[in-house]
Amino acid sequence: MAVGQEKVKALNEEMQKYQIFENDLVESFISGSGSGGQKINKTHNCVYLKHLPTKIEVKCQKDRSREANRFFARRLLLEKIKERVFGVASKKSLKEEKIRKQKKRRARRGLNEEE
Repeated sequence: MAVGQEKVKALNEEMQKYQIFENDLVESFISGSGSGGQKINKTHNCVYLKHLPTKIEVKCQKDRSREANRFFARRLLLEKIKERVFGVASKKSLKEEKIRKQKKRRARRGLNEEE
């Protein structure tokens, strides 16, 4: 899965906005694991990123392509930095929080009905 140039450009602009620079990142490639057969197991397509100023680490193996994984890892790192440092919650984390609250409420409701 190739990532479009527009998406890469938008990600780079957002990283600049939050002052996340390439020279602050430590990037390495790790052997893949999981399903995908021989190709995934013998290529180094899993991307590990560490942002040195905040010490936030990300590991991403969403796709078989190394370039796509580099993009996804940077996007994931940006989301984590925005949440932890700047307090900006992403739509994904808001949905997860909503589901967590629903499950908690349903569990309490179930306990009350059993009594």
